[in-house]
Amino acid sequence: VQLVESGGGLVQPGGSLRLSCAASGFTSSDYIISWYRQGPGKGRELVAAITDTRGSAHYADSAKGRFTIIGDNGKNTVYLQMFSLKPEDTAVCCCRKGEYWGQGTQVTVSS
Repeated sequence: VQLVESGGGLVQPGGSLRLSCAASGFTSSDYIISWYRQGPGKGRELVAAITDTRGSAHYADSAKGRFTIIGDNGKNTVYLQMFSLKPEDTAVCCCRKGEYWGQGTQVTVSS
């Protein structure tokens, strides 16, 4: 069972990034997966989640209107598309499926 994130990096304020979370080894083929982040000196927060097999999504207030979570069942991958990034979006972003967590990918928003 494995979750592997990718797509993080350094981006200027106002820029965009697309994070990927590739799932493998799960017996369930659904993509009910959540994205969390933890900024420097902050606690972990839920950013966005796919909440059911129909692809319903939930977003934190800080993500609404800027982030989109999309599942690609054929690739067992869930994406977090982030637009209009702000310095306060700087964080380690992790995906979670049930009790399993990925290692995380660093997102840094800075000029």
